[in-house]
Amino acid sequence: MAEVLVFHHGHGLTVGVREFAEQLRRAGHTVHVPDLFEGQVFDSLEEGMSYAQDAGFGTVIARGTAAAEGLPAELVYLGFSLGVLPAQKLAQTRTGAKGALLLEACVPVAEFGGAWPHDVPVQVHGMDADPFFAREGDVDAARALVETAADAELFLYPGDRHLFTDSSLPSHDEHAATQATDRMLDLLDRIK
Repeated sequence: MAEVLVFHHGHGLTVGVREFAEQLRRAGHTVHVPDLFEGQVFDSLEEGMSYAQDAGFGTVIARGTAAAEGLPAELVYLGFSLGVLPAQKLAQTRTGAKGALLLEACVPVAEFGGAWPHDVPVQVHGMDADPFFAREGDVDAARALVETAADAELFLYPGDRHLFTDSSLPSHDEHAATQATDRMLDLLDRIK
């Protein structure tokens, strides 16, 4: 089974992120869920993103990198939206990465170096009309990643919700979240 490092989104470490991590554990995976916001959980995404901007996105990434220290190198990195920043950075740059699961965000591969590592499978999941994912360039970065990486998949779900995978938020879409989770579990089951 895989060992997974999960990074939360801009609301913080919500009940929904914790429940998702527990789903992975019930499937037999070892899961780590650090808190990048030092205990802060925000009711609105705007408040959470304001906190992240004030702390600095570099600080959020550094907190994610620090969370990986002391853990085995052979991790799968999973990020929800804002959490994609440390997840993608570590998947691209930390030796031993076993995979990446990028939910509702993707940055250009060049942001963290050259090409995507040949031996690191990656999945990107997002809604096709999500104002953040589909309209701010993330889906374009995901398409470019899929075109160049050896083992990459992009899954688009119909809808305009951001953070559709978090069961504790009003934006949750149970059908799309179930599909995404099943696909992620399939990838995790392939990783030894």
